[in-house]
Amino acid sequence: MTTLSMTSRLFAALFFVATMGFAQDKTVPVFENGEAQIVEGFKNYKDYIRHDLWVQTTFNTDGDDTLDRVHVSVTRPKQTDTEGLKLPVIYVTSPYFAGVAPDVPGIMWNVEHELGELPTQERAHPEVKRLGARPIISNSHISKWVPRGYIVVHSSSPGTGLSQGSPTVGGPNEALAPKAVIDWLNGRVKGYTTPDGDEEVKAYWSTGKVGMTGTSYNGTLPLAAATTGVEGLEAIIPIAPNTSSYHYYRSNGLVRHPGGYLGEDIDVLYDFIHSGDESKRPYNNKTVRDTEMANGMDRKTGDLNDFWNDRDYLNQMDGMKAALLMSHGFNDWNVMPEHSNRIYQKAKAMGLPTQIYYHQNGHGGPPPMTMMNRWFTRYLHGVENGVENDKQAWIVRENDQRDQPTAYDAYPNPEAKDVTLYLNKGGNQIGMLSTKASKRQKTETLVDDFTISGKDHAQASNSTHRLLYATPTLKQDLHLSGESTISISLSSSKPAANLSVWLVSLPYTDNAKVLTDNIITRGWADPQNYKSLTESEPLKPGKFYDLSFKLQPDDQIIKAGQQIGLIIFSSDKDFTIHPKPGTELTVDLDKTTLTLPVVGGLEALKAGTEY
Repeated sequence: MTTLSMTSRLFAALFFVATMGFAQDKTVPVFENGEAQIVEGFKNYKDYIRHDLWVQTTFNTDGDDTLDRVHVSVTRPKQTDTEGLKLPVIYVTSPYFAGVAPDVPGIMWNVEHELGELPTQERAHPEVKRLGARPIISNSHISKWVPRGYIVVHSSSPGTGLSQGSPTVGGPNEALAPKAVIDWLNGRVKGYTTPDGDEEVKAYWSTGKVGMTGTSYNGTLPLAAATTGVEGLEAIIPIAPNTSSYHYYRSNGLVRHPGGYLGEDIDVLYDFIHSGDESKRPYNNKTVRDTEMANGMDRKTGDLNDFWNDRDYLNQMDGMKAALLMSHGFNDWNVMPEHSNRIYQKAKAMGLPTQIYYHQNGHGGPPPMTMMNRWFTRYLHGVENGVENDKQAWIVRENDQRDQPTAYDAYPNPEAKDVTLYLNKGGNQIGMLSTKASKRQKTETLVDDFTISGKDHAQASNSTHRLLYATPTLKQDLHLSGESTISISLSSSKPAANLSVWLVSLPYTDNAKVLTDNIITRGWADPQNYKSLTESEPLKPGKFYDLSFKLQPDDQIIKAGQQIGLIIFSSDKDFTIHPKPGTELTVDLDKTTLTLPVVGGLEALKAGTEY
């Protein structure tokens, strides 16, 4: 960590004086080692001033004649009134604060049908029972940040809780709503004591500097706000954010569901969060869910279109100015790790202050408190703690604690180099992954059966339902960092087929000690989109098609004694549509390769195996 700046030393001195029992005229934030410290005068939650209000937005999305207002809750130290203290804001916004729809039978799309078809029965549309008047939206983050000299602000997303408007799940109003709140915190728009009155509320206690954070959907919305370029939003810390609805509900042209939510699609999530005014719900349902979403989501082909492009924040980053610290899990099969990586890479290319923290677990998981504290201290309080000069990438190594990440210059590891491996016949048992191409390997075939799990595919010593190829046993640890790529040439016995690819460590065990023991990474694609994500075409049975796609990003050390295995199969029972078993996929081994991002490149791979 860097040495303290002059400002940090001054506040540290004030902290020393206060702790020695000397009088202090005013209660102020205190910093040590570049981090905001808990201040005694800010600790007593009974002294906090709490109030709620409604901020005027620039949009009307619920069919009435007035602009929508967003419900906002403020929690601030009493000194913002008694001592005229102005403080920066930690802001959290969410569609979940007022409750969600019950999990009833039929809420998800039925996945038991042929590809390119839709189920004949309608989905269930459960109503959200709003959780009371909710005078206080949420208590999250208050105990963490208010004692350290911040004001905490919460708001409900449009069409949820007491906020007006309609949910759009990635539509423009979900970015413009937090923008309006930040504008209010800077005195640029009006806030009111009621949702329809004209008595104003002013944020006289705000310095105008705002930081946002949150997890999952709550992590998506800070990014949404940042893409507007709103002045005053200085830093964001999105945790496991969904940065693209297409990447969440589709994969390389394939209808692919988030892990644990088989059959979910964007309209399901709309129903799940729609907790706003009951009288506005019929209009919202007709306009958003039953028209815009129904016409745009396209579960028949899975193709990329304008509906999905408009819900991809990567396409909207050009005006972004906020410093970005992202957090994600490499084994998050709900919001997959690509979501953060794609944003991190563009922010880095744009020259924004950018860091990424990856852990080895599943969905959620913030960076260590010290990382978050330094980030907000630097960009909200203006303490020059040198965080912008820290390493860019922080990776929690296997078996390490989440608060003890290893620092790297960037992600992927700058020492990682692409190594191409070739498939040798024997995939119905275990064929070899080789560093050299062999001629006349010809073809191998698998038969689709969605009832067989990926785990079963990995553990089967012989199967006609998958192809499995593996490296020799590693003699020493091998570090992979980045995105693996499969380039595959295949034919299908039917006009449409799922394609699923897993990269695993073998042997695949039933009692894995950590999540990294079995699955390295995964990927899915629709062969019908072999030329383009925006336009698919039926496959001609028996004709070979060439396609290439990346697997999910990873950073993992494969231990000595294991093998790296490539599994190629069709339907993935936990992620894809379930067509009737029997579709045959034939792979041309001579035209199929796997590219791995190996730290140390080919030399490291050869040194660690019997190649």
